[in-house]
Amino acid sequence: MDEDDRPRRRSAEGDFGAASLLASESLDRFSLDELDARIALLESEIERIKAHRGKASAHMLAAEALFRSKKA
Repeated sequence: MDEDDRPRRRSAEGDFGAASLLASESLDRFSLDELDARIALLESEIERIKAHRGKASAHMLAAEALFRSKKA
């Protein structure tokens, strides 16, 4: 079984992997251009996450509608 096929473990409360590391990283060593590039990269990642969240939400709603008990 490939690693990608295995269920992933839930992160501890407040631990979001690389995002948690980024949030605690010092920004003092970055130039203005590097900060601008980093902002652009993070903004594109936020949009990617929002798009995935929207798809996951739609999937969840479809599953709930499919398995919702029908009242007679």
